[in-house]
Amino acid sequence: MHNSMEKLRLDKWLWAARFYKTRALAKAAIEGGKVHCGGERCKPSKEIRLGDELTLRTGFDTRTVSVLKLSDQRRGAPEAQTLYAESSASVAAREETAALRKAGALGMITEGRPNKKQRRQLSQLHSGPDYD
Repeated sequence: MHNSMEKLRLDKWLWAARFYKTRALAKAAIEGGKVHCGGERCKPSKEIRLGDELTLRTGFDTRTVSVLKLSDQRRGAPEAQTLYAESSASVAAREETAALRKAGALGMITEGRPNKKQRRQLSQLHSGPDYD
């Protein structure tokens, strides 16, 4: 970790902080709009500074973290976690959505194949009443 650093590329920092396994994955996530800096979409080459607030969407979770340290070297997970601080509201929201997912309240768990009646309803829904 270089203490003299004042700014660092966003994709490099996300990789060093272990949010993504490779810099290429970090770059793809940034270009896909899954990473926001200061509430706005940004480029992988965006130079972040200490105190910047990032919003990261990975899978079903959304994290809001603030940058505490800058590092361009990928180290172990305990050391990587010192690079950022996740907001308490972000932690609470992630735990809540995880509990809902586990309970099956988000509609992701299905009961298997639809029966004949459900298939008719689905086809009506997709085709609409105008096409009958």
